[in-house]
Amino acid sequence: MLIEGWSFFDSLYMTIITLSTVGYSELSGLSSSGRIFTIFLIIGGVGTVLYSLSAGARFILEGELQELFGRSRLEKRIKELKEHYIICGFGRMGKIIAKELKNKGINFIAIEKNPIMREKEDLLILEGDATQDETLKECGIERAKGLITVLPTDAENLYVVLSSRELNPNLFIVARAGEEGSEQKLLRAGADRVVSPYHIGGLRIAHTVLKPAVVDFIEFATKTGNIDLQIEEIPILEGSGLIGLTLDQCGIGRELGIIIVAIKRATGEMKFNPTFRTTIKSGDTLIVLGEVSKLKVLEEKVMAKK
Repeated sequence: MLIEGWSFFDSLYMTIITLSTVGYSELSGLSSSGRIFTIFLIIGGVGTVLYSLSAGARFILEGELQELFGRSRLEKRIKELKEHYIICGFGRMGKIIAKELKNKGINFIAIEKNPIMREKEDLLILEGDATQDETLKECGIERAKGLITVLPTDAENLYVVLSSRELNPNLFIVARAGEEGSEQKLLRAGADRVVSPYHIGGLRIAHTVLKPAVVDFIEFATKTGNIDLQIEEIPILEGSGLIGLTLDQCGIGRELGIIIVAIKRATGEMKFNPTFRTTIKSGDTLIVLGEVSKLKVLEEKVMAKK
């Protein structure tokens, strides 16, 4: 319009056939200025259009391919899981649980219904509804060792417990209870353990006021990564060289300086502060207190066969 004095429609028509590379003939002859402008229009305009189209196509294809390959890698890693734990709900509590399990080197997968940002850590997180049997099966619940459900409502946790117990009768299930009276319902539904965060939090605050030294000791002994002192549980598996020996014969306290706080029998009986004459049996679980390095030595000693 400015260079050749054409009408708006003629100028628009010429611009479109130029940028689309159709290459129809000009409506009328072009002056030298018009031809110079056309050269820059072709180089700049056509190049910009082609770059925009290619960039848009690449963005769409890369996003779809990345999602496709990401899903394939996730499914492959899930199929490789065995004796793992399933965390239903990856909110504030779920993230803390996942962090503790990861620090212990325990395999797990988390289920979260709402889309979340991926963490820096390489965590297995499946977006889905944990109350659906298909989602639990996708997480390999038949091969899982345990399940932890910390969904927002007691109704959802109850539903997960019922479904999980039916899909895997041998599963160890821990459920979160929010409202008073929900604990017994969750236990009847099939949960092995029920934890009420509000009840535990209230007791913790009260004990901090009434028994601050005791709370400090428990926090010190159970803090993750503490190398000075740690409370651990060590199972006595069948074939262990310690089976049939007394605590005095094992030399756990004398040689390693480890305190045996309690022994949980295979029947569920808890024997607190066992004496040096107490005999270790197959299926026992030792609740011990000691330095991390010494606890590792004890674990190796327990694993040693007769």
